[in-house]
Amino acid sequence: MNKFQDVQQHLQQHRYHWLVTGVAGFIGSNLLESLLRLGQRVTGLDNFATGHRHNLEMVRAAVGDEAWSRFDFIEGDIRNEADCARACAGVEFVLHQAALGSVSRSIDDPLTTNATNVTGFLNMLVGARDAKVKRFVYAASSSTYGDHPDLPKVEDRIGNPLSPYAVTKYVNELYANVFGRTYGMESIGLRYFNVFGPRQDPNGAYAAVIPQWVAALIRNQELRINGDGETSRDFCYIDNVVQANLLSALAPLEAANQVYNVAVNERTSLTQLYGMMRELLRERFPHLDAHAPHYVDFRRGDVRHSQADISKAAQLLGYQPTHRIDQGLRQAMAWYVAHLAPTSDTSAIPNKQ
Repeated sequence: MNKFQDVQQHLQQHRYHWLVTGVAGFIGSNLLESLLRLGQRVTGLDNFATGHRHNLEMVRAAVGDEAWSRFDFIEGDIRNEADCARACAGVEFVLHQAALGSVSRSIDDPLTTNATNVTGFLNMLVGARDAKVKRFVYAASSSTYGDHPDLPKVEDRIGNPLSPYAVTKYVNELYANVFGRTYGMESIGLRYFNVFGPRQDPNGAYAAVIPQWVAALIRNQELRINGDGETSRDFCYIDNVVQANLLSALAPLEAANQVYNVAVNERTSLTQLYGMMRELLRERFPHLDAHAPHYVDFRRGDVRHSQADISKAAQLLGYQPTHRIDQGLRQAMAWYVAHLAPTSDTSAIPNKQ
């Protein structure tokens, strides 16, 4: 039995109260589903800036009414101190996922990115400190490595940030470290590398590359690759991220107040990614036999290559990724295909608080 299996077994036998911020988002809703399936009580916080009510409805349908009864939802904003304090009340573990993602969005609107990712993060730290939570696990980012050239990326060697988004995520790490030293808070930062999977939004100007490309391939639309196609990423399936969060929450004290890479330690170029996705969809969508990508200029703020050393997470957290990119794409593709049509976002989520 590996460490994650131990943690799952422990959670099935012990019920804790968790807070998931950004609970209506891609990663947050997957964390919610996993926690409810493990018998946990969960409070969720979201303002629907980038999350969707239909993600919560999908979780409800997946877990059933009994599990759903252990979920309390607060519609609120991490930029509001009172919302953060209310959400943290009585909570033992915080999984902080709420943020404004996207390098390009931060370049277009650095003020809103900073307000959410820095002020909002600080509000959550204060709320968690005052509520005396056991551990604060937060979404950090591989963008923190900036222009550091080494591959694979190792946690203690970073370069200069290349976007306002990268600055905000590095500030998160600095604040978490200071709160540990000053107030004795336990936190763990998880530097995510290009996460993908079910419930990831394919729509909008700042959509992640994989769902955006699936939509273009299925609809036989133009698919743009930024640069020459040799830019590479360490794509990480959502199940690996869920594992890292739960391991972090229950990791021993010596693992706390540190940051960890969450990825697979592999590099896939954008051209390779396009080929893999096209091949998975060709049988169902014959028009893809004639489909080809369109190469455009490099995107501002983008890192050229990214690959994670995950040995620290393996050693101190017991992290063992279960899905490489090919496995993750195969598992996610059916969901992407079934959910690409625009979805109404008006269904009501009960507010129990």
